[in-house]
Amino acid sequence: MTFIQEYFKQSATYQALILISKQLQDFLETLGVMSQHFLSALFFALKLDISRKDLINQCSRFAVDSLPITLSIVGMTSIIISMQTAGEMVKQGAGSYVGMLSALVMIRELSAIMSGFAIISMIGSSFASELATMRVTEQIDAIKVLKVNPIKYLFTPKMLAGFIMMPIIVIVASFVGIICAGLAAKIVADISWLNFINSVWQGLVLKDLNICLLKSAVFGATIALISCSCGYMAAGGAKGVGLATTKAVVWSFIAIVVWDYIFALVFYF
Repeated sequence: MTFIQEYFKQSATYQALILISKQLQDFLETLGVMSQHFLSALFFALKLDISRKDLINQCSRFAVDSLPITLSIVGMTSIIISMQTAGEMVKQGAGSYVGMLSALVMIRELSAIMSGFAIISMIGSSFASELATMRVTEQIDAIKVLKVNPIKYLFTPKMLAGFIMMPIIVIVASFVGIICAGLAAKIVADISWLNFINSVWQGLVLKDLNICLLKSAVFGATIALISCSCGYMAAGGAKGVGLATTKAVVWSFIAIVVWDYIFALVFYF
């Protein structure tokens, strides 16, 4: 019996089960810590117990610094989609609906998702590495010694900046994406700007705009929360900083997709 147990422990199945159990335990522990951080940051935000200077700096960092890469990603993606769909729709006699399709895709999904991915890659990873470095170099411990709440000082401004600025980024990205889609439709399928814009107005619905803004605000706060939490829990020196940054990026991607599914399920089905 002992031989069988030892043989099973050396098998790939046993190792896979151990890995899955460790990942699940790590996920649940991190989720619990994130919930505590969220409640603490929400408490300070509702009390308006926050430095305006820190909030403005984080808003500038979240929106202004990330805007070029966000617009580049959204613009190029919309051009590619329009190039692949406009020609085929014109062949089927649906050229007058190209703008409507572009607006629906951009407002409902593309602008928020692609902007979120760009923010994660640039700002979320920066948040995580910043807090992870502060953790491994004991700067966070020093903040506690000075009787400053690290959640109030490190989390709340970043989460509020994400919640406030992400909808603004998505609005600008949506506008740029629709313009780029119209340009691609004009070049590929010779669809006039007047036809395209009229079709866009037919596809825009106030409900879609409201849901897009709400979803993007949740995306921004989630990215900041996950990135800060992963960095805050870092350990193990330089290697821990890298692991925390990687975890923040991966989990933020997963969280964005899950939130997008929840919004689609709640508001469109």
